Amino acid sequence: MPWVKRRWVIAAGVAILVVVAALTYLVTGDSAGTSPRALTPDEVSRLAITRFRNHEARGRAVTITVPDPAGALVVTGSVDYRAKIGYGVVKGKGRNDSGNGLVQWTTHSLALHPMADTPGQAPDVPPATGWYRRPLATAGGALDRALAIVLGLGSDRPDNAQLLPQNGAAWVGTDQIGGHAVDIFTGPESRERPGTADSVRYWLDANGVMYRAQAAVPAEPEPVVIDFDTGKYTVVPPIPGLTSGG
Repeated sequence: MPWVKRRWVIAAGVAILVVVAALTYLVTGDSAGTSPRALTPDEVSRLAITRFRNHEARGRAVTITVPDPAGALVVTGSVDYRAKIGYGVVKGKGRNDSGNGLVQWTTHSLALHPMADTPGQAPDVPPATGWYRRPLATAGGALDRALAIVLGLGSDRPDNAQLLPQNGAAWVGTDQIGGHAVDIFTGPESRERPGTADSVRYWLDANGVMYRAQAAVPAEPEPVVIDFDTGKYTVVPPIPGLTSGG
């Protein structure tokens, strides 16, 4: 009957709209349909203190996803934001799995310890030997840049709140990270690279605690993604010959 056919068509159309809406939510999260806007005074304050929050906590557990054409690298470990040192396991996907092992880094130095059978978590006491040390190349490859970015997400004082809105910081949406309700912010732009505010994003809760950060790196189509509190923070034991000063 015509009315039955019409009701079936309407029902099918509604079902399709529901599926499309659900897929849109899964892909974009709560921020679907939003556009960047100026920060409120509270949001400015949260963004200004977020790096200080990491320093205040002393350290955070992190998972760092580093893009690479040969396969992403994933670093799982901990960062001490007061001593400016990180330590963890690095594992590659695809052709990058040949570089699996342990990694420890400071603002100036990086040490790699290759391991054929890399554990899921870095040992509490690092191996005494077998490390290959070199300077951290902050203008080098994606891994070095990513590790430098992670250390830069901590500061012993809040940022200048008055300068954040002037330097391109904006609110761009909301999300859920590990069960935490967060707002997503862009910027501020780098003083060395004007116009880069949209190349970095922060996921912050109502207290300014950072649960994710994302940053573009040169020559890579995908950004570096840093997720916080993905495991239990453990004290970072520095290996001999690697200090925050070199």
